[in-house]
Amino acid sequence: MAGINRKMVWLMVFVLLAAAVLSACTRSGAQLGDTSPAASDDGGQGGGDKISLRLAVWGAPDEVKPYKIAIEKFEREHPNIKVELQHIAADYDTKLTTMVAGNDVPDVAMMESGSIAYPLAEQGKFYNLQDFLADDPDINADSLVPNITYSLEKGHVIGIAPGPETFGLFYNEDAFKDAGVEPPPSKVADAWTWDEFVDVAKQLTLDKEGRSAADPQFDPKNIKQYGVNLPSWWASYSNFIYSNGGDFISEDGKTFALNQPEAVEALQNLADLVNVHHVAPSPVQSKNIPATHVALQTKKVAMAIDGQWVSSSLAQSKFNFNVGVLPVMKEPQTTVVCAMFSMFKSTKHPEESWELIKALIDPESSIDMLTAGTWMPAQRDWYTDQALLDRWTKDLPARPSGYQDAIIDVLLNHSHQTPTGYVKNFNKIMDVVNPALDKVWLGQQTAQEAMDSIADKAQAQVQGRRD
Repeated sequence: MAGINRKMVWLMVFVLLAAAVLSACTRSGAQLGDTSPAASDDGGQGGGDKISLRLAVWGAPDEVKPYKIAIEKFEREHPNIKVELQHIAADYDTKLTTMVAGNDVPDVAMMESGSIAYPLAEQGKFYNLQDFLADDPDINADSLVPNITYSLEKGHVIGIAPGPETFGLFYNEDAFKDAGVEPPPSKVADAWTWDEFVDVAKQLTLDKEGRSAADPQFDPKNIKQYGVNLPSWWASYSNFIYSNGGDFISEDGKTFALNQPEAVEALQNLADLVNVHHVAPSPVQSKNIPATHVALQTKKVAMAIDGQWVSSSLAQSKFNFNVGVLPVMKEPQTTVVCAMFSMFKSTKHPEESWELIKALIDPESSIDMLTAGTWMPAQRDWYTDQALLDRWTKDLPARPSGYQDAIIDVLLNHSHQTPTGYVKNFNKIMDVVNPALDKVWLGQQTAQEAMDSIADKAQAQVQGRRD
């Protein structure tokens, strides 16, 4: 009996040791897409079936194409993994929310920070990607460009963007030549002050008789060319709120801040472009202004404050365009806006899902979108390594002469995180703010009056900062 007991003990020890070795090997094998049973998704049936991952994205067909390329490359490098691309062309948030409610979620999903991403993160639905960044030999937080990770709190990363998007002052070079005016500077050190910007915009705003807004005889009711077009959405005007030292909420996260002097002055300056200086179209007039590439090409406007993504359509329009640095109120600033990739905790394959995220943000996979001008890379070395930088900027129609200084330098050295990434409950706050701002753009109220009028309601939605 004692001999039998000793045999049983040794058998148990052997089993435990084998289990420990198998457990230690699982992470490494899974990370490489190993074909061993430990890394396969065969439901316990054996046979080495492929691991299946599901990726959900939105976007137009040309924006989805790079993901397909990334998936094909990923599957070649990981032959035991099959990725199903789920393209949700419309009502993405609604459909993804329904999927989550029905426990039918993808492994990795594209998310927008201002909508359902943070509510899902607060419910514990996402992996903390910082754990992967900390251990990965190929990529880490320092190897990414600024402001493209989203965090629930410090050290808890819920998403990484495939690349940043920033803002610049795009313009028609011929419109400046016609007016005999020097074009916008591209270097931050030479950036226009706000008053200089307004003066130039006046010279470039023409009525139907060809008189500029600087002319006492100028007719503001019959304008054929506006000096500048400024989209009135939060990402666009946030550039100037930050430039003027303002913010959406206070630094301690306790107080609504768009009614504070710095933010109010920035908002009023923008509204005055429309209602005082008559150099920008009103929201009503903007309905007759085409998209930026058409507006600039046809000289409906001479300048446009827009995201760098318009470089693609501008290049296809085949006219003389360029980009300058945004005018500065106090400090040069641009807001970084971007979607993110998040990993659901329900995935059975977190290591493989992480490898997929890495593949999705690899600039090699999206090189066509980079050279076309639609996207910018996520990896910092694609900005600092001249050979890599040349691959997506040198001698390309979508990357005019001012691009390096006005877009890239500002991104690396003067960029600000999107408010959707650090202002809790941002969308609810803006639901209160937006109707009030409409009155400012229309000249019905001053920025101070409008923001003060909704301050209490906005304050009720303030829930703090994530940083």
